[in-house]
Amino acid sequence: MAQLNHTDVVIETVQSSSAAAVSRLGASWRRSLVNHGLDPSNQRGPDRVDANGLRLRRSALDRLMTIAAPRLDQLFGLVGNSGCCVLLTDSDGVVLDQRAGSGDADTFEGWGLCTGAVWSEATEGTNGIGTCLAERRQVVIHRSEHFFARNTAMSCMDAPIYGADGKLIGALDVSSCRADQTESISRLIAAQVSQTARQIEQDNFRAAFPGARILVASSGEAADALLLAVDEDDIVIGATHAARRAFGLGADAAIRPQPASDLLGRSGEATGFERAERAALKRALARAGGNHSRAAKALGISRATLYRRLNRLDLD
Repeated sequence: MAQLNHTDVVIETVQSSSAAAVSRLGASWRRSLVNHGLDPSNQRGPDRVDANGLRLRRSALDRLMTIAAPRLDQLFGLVGNSGCCVLLTDSDGVVLDQRAGSGDADTFEGWGLCTGAVWSEATEGTNGIGTCLAERRQVVIHRSEHFFARNTAMSCMDAPIYGADGKLIGALDVSSCRADQTESISRLIAAQVSQTARQIEQDNFRAAFPGARILVASSGEAADALLLAVDEDDIVIGATHAARRAFGLGADAAIRPQPASDLLGRSGEATGFERAERAALKRALARAGGNHSRAAKALGISRATLYRRLNRLDLD
């Protein structure tokens, strides 16, 4: 009866003109039912890629997986004892890596929350991973908010992960198998998921530009990873997804090389990037006892570049 009720709710919501139908959840249910032709009462489990297909997908994101592994361990250490598993997926919603406790492993395997499973919205309807990737935003899909009735026992908290080129490359998921997990607890876990996703994104960005200087600033949103990669001549050569949005650099296009000073500007109050650069220069000079040559060497730049930066920031 519960399955029938959930199926009826989904179909009636999609077909109605109520506020629920035009909500974000209603829009996802509509995509699942109308665009993807899915049946909310379907009992078939998620599709799975074969071993070779999984190997190829992992290989394509080898650096990301290596960088993400300790972050996944850390996140699982925080949520694993509460009946949660941690999943890392690619941009197609295929699970590449998983962390789950031995006592809950069979449950998650039965639900398809395991490596190789495909959790795109096109195949699984509204769900944490698929809807996160479809809408490119952090989501919480709590129990009956799932499209398929068979998925309503789980709560899923997800955040997207963007690559060093600004393109969406995957999602980080925490899913719970506990029936007593409340929506408020899910929201708390979601905050940690978002923070971990941004940490992975920043670690991956830094690894992609090993010889560059990384400028970091706050956008006012704690979840944003606002980073620029700058070469020895102060030319911007890379930017995270959040930085691309903040500075109008294009979501995932190649960045046109331009001086960091032109991008950040000098008018008004100093930007977060300028404050970070000013602090870095002052630290280097202090450690060098005011010796410009030694400070430039410590920063890995020429003395001329150091003088140029000091002048631009009005530092004596």
